[in-house]
Amino acid sequence: SRTINLKSFLDHDKLGCTDIICCVLFLLVVLGYIAVGILAWLFGDPRHVLYPRNSTGWYCGIGPNENRPNLFYFDVLKCAMSVNIMAQSLNGFQCPTTQVCVEQCPSDFYALEPSAYFRNPADVFNASLCVPSIDLRTTTLDCCFCVSIAGIWHCYWEYENFKDTSISDVGLTTNFKTYLQVQETWLTFLIIISVVEVIILLTVIFLRTRILIAIALIQESSKAISHMMSALLYPLVTFVLLLVCVAYWGAMALYLATSGDPIYKVVALNTTMGDCGNINGTANCEPESFSPSDYPGCPSVSCIFIKYNEEGLLQENLMNLQIYNAVAFLWCVNFVIALGQCTLAGAFASYYWAFNKPNDIPTFPVCGGFMRSLRYHVGSLAFGALILTLVQVIRIILEYIDHKASGAQNRVARFIMTCFKCCFWCLEKFIKFLNRNAYIMIAIYGKNFCVSAKNAFMLLMRNVIRVVVLDKVTDLLLFFGKLLVVGGVGVLSFYFFSGRIALPGNTFRSSSLNYYWMPIITVAFGSYLIAHGFFSVYNMCVDTLFLCFLEDLERNDGSMEKPYFMSKSLMKILNKSNKTLKKHREN
Repeated sequence: SRTINLKSFLDHDKLGCTDIICCVLFLLVVLGYIAVGILAWLFGDPRHVLYPRNSTGWYCGIGPNENRPNLFYFDVLKCAMSVNIMAQSLNGFQCPTTQVCVEQCPSDFYALEPSAYFRNPADVFNASLCVPSIDLRTTTLDCCFCVSIAGIWHCYWEYENFKDTSISDVGLTTNFKTYLQVQETWLTFLIIISVVEVIILLTVIFLRTRILIAIALIQESSKAISHMMSALLYPLVTFVLLLVCVAYWGAMALYLATSGDPIYKVVALNTTMGDCGNINGTANCEPESFSPSDYPGCPSVSCIFIKYNEEGLLQENLMNLQIYNAVAFLWCVNFVIALGQCTLAGAFASYYWAFNKPNDIPTFPVCGGFMRSLRYHVGSLAFGALILTLVQVIRIILEYIDHKASGAQNRVARFIMTCFKCCFWCLEKFIKFLNRNAYIMIAIYGKNFCVSAKNAFMLLMRNVIRVVVLDKVTDLLLFFGKLLVVGGVGVLSFYFFSGRIALPGNTFRSSSLNYYWMPIITVAFGSYLIAHGFFSVYNMCVDTLFLCFLEDLERNDGSMEKPYFMSKSLMKILNKSNKTLKKHREN
């Protein structure tokens, strides 16, 4: 068992790159992802779904029809009356009625001819496509005790006020407010809050040392972040990378879905005239060059869009490419999150293993952690992200099967499906927890994913009570922190947008808002996202320092050869100390 110090921690060259096979596989998938995106961009046309088309194939809202964004169907009744005809001739793809681009849809459109809206019927085919165009500290414990005591006192006070009213006097009623006026209700609340208070009190008494360790680690995390404030900005990097992944996935899915060329067929809108019914769907046509005069026996003939071409190598494998797009997207997203966790873990671990803080902390710890992660551990991060992606794909498949079988009456099958979904949900949560701690160990030791995951899991299991206490205390702190930020911003925005307060030199007037709750909700939601990003950094810092603390306890003993790297407050809680504070081992 060797001693960890800052020098050995930062030196990952001795072990080299980790999980090279998975690194190569991930790079090949990314290159294939880019290649498929280029093909989709070359053959796709998103205008197919962004803009409707008229009978001649021109788009509404762009080009010659820039001022006509809506698609108008003449005589919609024909769509219902000609289902059999269309099923025989065009496989039911298109309604046999003229469609034109209009500026605004009329209210009495359903049985009118094109001449009612155009002086010249030829304008119908000159118009270039009605359809509109188209995500703690001890003070906290004191607050919990005070709230619990206040709740007990309030329940007892209400119980005394309604002690002459029993639930037998009220009986059964749908008005739940009535039950708040009987003594049994407040007695039940009193018992529940008292039991919770006793449980909290006993927990504090018997787990006092572990709670103090958790609080000391949280305080140490605050010091670590104060020495590397750039860590608070790293969530912006993760956000930008995730935004790129989402944008690429959405654009690729759109271009793949519109990769086929449109197919037009000759269709007779009025099949009762002559032999018009015999020409429905018999020949392809081009709307730009089509002329009704080529069919003199059928004046109602038109060139109408039917469907998109499904022939060709790209179109035949369209579903497989969409599946590839989804899986590659999930893998890239999980890799970006893993990269952020490993980067922050490396930065905060460099703070812990610096013997003389803050003098021994690297100059750019966040940049150093980022470069080490990209240089040595892309394969390990991709490996952990791949495992999580496979579980998420299985969950998506289960959700799809459950959606398709939602109408089934077999209760046994429904129960089994629910059990599968629950098990894989738990498995996903466990893998996220294991991956997070594995990335921390990767950042510390520079070993591959499997070894790091095993070491992290065994280390946590040897200190399972400390893990539970730290996790709950941290969750409580982060919850109160987010609640304080969102609540404070929400209250300030309420007073500002409602006109109750005004800033110096501000010309804003509440009368200019028709509904001032909308900006308040928007500001509160934005503040939650920002607070979530900042507190995620804080949470990562706590988890990293906690694993470093456990490693410090197991590998060091406070001697001159193996001194503790923990803070003085932690050593004081554990009754430990270093034999010398003057010498700093530099191996």
